[in-house]
Amino acid sequence: MARQVGLAPSAVLERVRKLEERGVIRGYAAEIDANQVGFGLTAFVFVRTSFCGSIGEALAQIPEVLEVHDVAGEDCYLLKVRAENTDELGKFFREKLKTLPEIVSTRTTVVLQTIKETTALPLEKLNEISEKVSTKRQPRKNK
Repeated sequence: MARQVGLAPSAVLERVRKLEERGVIRGYAAEIDANQVGFGLTAFVFVRTSFCGSIGEALAQIPEVLEVHDVAGEDCYLLKVRAENTDELGKFFREKLKTLPEIVSTRTTVVLQTIKETTALPLEKLNEISEKVSTKRQPRKNK
C-alpha cells in the first residue's frame, strides 16, 4: 500500500490507524466464494410489514440475511439472502420469515447470475469531490 501511494510504511500505518479510530475503516474481512461453501443461491426479498421500521433488527439477526435495507416505496425492507438452493430458501421463508407476525407480505427475486458483487467504494470520486470543494472555498479577506 505504501508503494502505491508513495509514502513510508510507517506513515501509511499511522493513517490507517487513524481511519480505524475514526470508524472510517470498520473492519477487515476475507472475500469468500459463496458457491464453494454451500451458499450458491442469492435472492433479494422485499418485505412489507404492518409498521415500517418495526423489525429491522430482528431481520438482521437471521444468519441467511446478509443485508437489511430500510427502503422507501411500497415495501419496508429489502433483504439480500443467501441459501444453498431453492429448497433451503423455502425453508428460510417457512422457518424464519413466517415466524415474524409483523410481516404482511414478501416478494422475492432469485438471482440467476451475478455480474458484479463488491463492497469496494468508488474512492476515486473523493479526489474529485475534494478538488471541487477546495476550488469553491475562497479565502476570507479581512476588512
